[in-house]
Amino acid sequence: MNNCMNRLRTIIATIVLASFAQAKQPNFIIFITDDISWNDLGCYGSKVAKTPHLDRMANEGMLFHGAYLSISSCSPSRCSIISGRYPHNTGAAELHTELPADQPVFPEALQVAGYYTALSGKHHMGKAVNRGFDKVSGGKGPSKSADWVPMLRERPKDKPFFFWFASSDAHRGWKLNDKAPQYKPEDVEVPPYLYDGPVTRKDLAEYMHEVSRTDYYVGQLRKELKKQGIEKDTYIIYMTDNGRPFPRCKTRLYDSGIRTPFLIARPGTIAPSETHSLISSIDISATILELAGAKKDKRIQGVSFAPILESPKVTVRDYVFAEHNWHVYQAHERMVRFGNFLYIRNNFPNQPNLSYESDDYTPAGAELWQAHAAGKTNPNQHQLFANPCPSEELFQVNEDPHQLSNLADDSKHAKTLKQARALLTKWVKQTGDSIPANPTPNRHDPPRIEDGKILPPGKAKTRNPHAEMPGASKNATKINHPGPIKE
Repeated sequence: MNNCMNRLRTIIATIVLASFAQAKQPNFIIFITDDISWNDLGCYGSKVAKTPHLDRMANEGMLFHGAYLSISSCSPSRCSIISGRYPHNTGAAELHTELPADQPVFPEALQVAGYYTALSGKHHMGKAVNRGFDKVSGGKGPSKSADWVPMLRERPKDKPFFFWFASSDAHRGWKLNDKAPQYKPEDVEVPPYLYDGPVTRKDLAEYMHEVSRTDYYVGQLRKELKKQGIEKDTYIIYMTDNGRPFPRCKTRLYDSGIRTPFLIARPGTIAPSETHSLISSIDISATILELAGAKKDKRIQGVSFAPILESPKVTVRDYVFAEHNWHVYQAHERMVRFGNFLYIRNNFPNQPNLSYESDDYTPAGAELWQAHAAGKTNPNQHQLFANPCPSEELFQVNEDPHQLSNLADDSKHAKTLKQARALLTKWVKQTGDSIPANPTPNRHDPPRIEDGKILPPGKAKTRNPHAEMPGASKNATKINHPGPIKE
């Protein structure tokens, strides 16, 4: 009898300890969208977007106003997030480059800590990343999101989980279906740097449909979490990899390209709130590892923003840095965001500052080029065609949300400009950034305007003509210094 009782006590103790361990290790879902600018959601002030589930998530969780990506370009952004390192420190700093096997992958540390980990949807980081996941799926449906709820249901129930769910919305080309509202071209908001014409309006309307489709799948996931009774045990994050795929957005270091919508919810743990504290996408790994009680790899350059989740007025960093590297067209820009200012240094000013999304490949891009060739554009729309470009730009973000008024030559801001230069120079040195002596060339020649006519881009020379990576001459992949963080 005593043996039976002792065995029963042991079983009960084991169950209690297992339950306690589960409670101490929260679950995580990262919902990372593809090409969505921060202000294209209702909760961020869009007057067009219908995003009820995201708006509810924002009301019930924490909305970040100061979340920035380390780069506004698909694969290098994702590689940066999953490694917790700046793009030039990963060895995968350009579009269509893969994360090298010697770089950290933070879900691997979660596996060691007892987590079940899975990736579904858009990958774009290379095979070396797969070691951090127990399961990798290409996703289903036009948004690659249709198998997420089944994966949530079919997961091992004896482990905490981490899911990296990567939607293909809102990447071109558009695929319309019944999972989101369809918008009328006359109802969209056209940013001042785009040409307000019928083609651009239609392009934006179809883009907004895919933005709203991400909202649908957020709603499905949160409904399933609640159904399983694990909503209060799970942190869910909504973010993007870069800005909308339109001219002067994706790839660029203005807020339209580099600032991300960032929502995080866990009912009962995160109080409904908003924060203006700055965070970087390289901080996500450090934060999740701290919340999970897992070991942070010493190579991670990001810092945990877990204190902000407890108190939205806390600051964990005073500076955010970002970069713009090759993305079909040659580029080498660097940015620092601090206080109310954003400073950009262009190391290749003697050429147009373009991306695939800003030549005449896209409908909105083509209409902008055609309008410019016909003399119909205004000064806010001319930056795209500048050659040479400003080598320095300084913007007061709170007064200039679209970053249209360059203050670099304004004597009133000379002190701020000096501070910005010093911060960026220090970051470049500490993190081992460099300007390639043999930079990756343009995939093809950019379009140009002659005699009021657009001469289309030249034929592609090679698919991805990667040459010297930024940071390579400084052996940056072996450097772990985070650069300036606090004053």
